[in-house]
Amino acid sequence: MGTRLYVVARKGRLDEIFSKALHADDATLYSVSYRDFENIVEVSLPEFVKLSENFELIPQNRIVFVKKGDQILYRKHGN
Repeated sequence: MGTRLYVVARKGRLDEIFSKALHADDATLYSVSYRDFENIVEVSLPEFVKLSENFELIPQNRIVFVKKGDQILYRKHGN
């Protein structure tokens, strides 16, 4: 019998934040700032999920900040 190798994808920081916010916390407390052409747009997490069609239309590399209230949970490098 051969040896099987299983690769487990590690969740990224943004994935962990979004998962916790959407499934174990009040998602309305979170805001997402993302780059829209030359502008930075800030919306609530539930609004971002709608706009991005469940994270399909707005890729993670356009997300600049994720906040819970005034606390920054994620900041893209270089910002």
